[in-house]
Amino acid sequence: MNAVHEFADLTVEPAVRGFLHQPAEPSGDAIVLTHGAGANCSSRLLTALAGAFADAGFMVLRCDLPFRQSRRFGPPFPALAPRDREGLRRAVEILRQKSPGRIFLGGHSYGGRQASILAAEQPEMVPGLLLLSYPLHPPRKPTQLRTAHFPQLKTSSLFVHGGRDPFGSHVEMSTALALLPGKHLLIEVEGAGHELLGKKKDDDLPARIVQTFQGFFGRFI
Repeated sequence: MNAVHEFADLTVEPAVRGFLHQPAEPSGDAIVLTHGAGANCSSRLLTALAGAFADAGFMVLRCDLPFRQSRRFGPPFPALAPRDREGLRRAVEILRQKSPGRIFLGGHSYGGRQASILAAEQPEMVPGLLLLSYPLHPPRKPTQLRTAHFPQLKTSSLFVHGGRDPFGSHVEMSTALALLPGKHLLIEVEGAGHELLGKKKDDDLPARIVQTFQGFFGRFI
């Protein structure tokens, strides 16, 4: 049976806080998962996805970004985004000390955007990214694209995007992904919004994401 424990490393600033999922049958691989601008690491999506990864043998560190540790509510401040990226880098280093295999990095919306910027800045840091509901542009502002770093993003990336996501349509996402020099794949989730998961308790999307993730990164890494 998989084990889940609260986790905190306060030895360096910014601290890393969240939950560590330890699989009953570890594969040696691990992944950091983080949240969007309006949530925390206990969101339904991240909790379900972490469980699905652990079921597949991954150690998972599901963590709060530094901005959420500082404030329980409210969006991040753009000027402090580098601190959030440093928090993700530290989370990766923590998992590297705990797991002998590959360490991946994933995030929902804002968390995924910061993960992708970090990987563009440090291409050797992780072998792959999981980007959930990448916030391609603000709702109703399709010209304000958040793709300036895409031409430098060489890390293989799996994108998961809902068909009703106001932050970007499937057509807009496909056009943007053409800017990426690294290997990439887009999972289109028809009918889903920005949060991806529906209200059904038996939603099979997390397991489907993990299965596709394993197949994608098994081919390219």
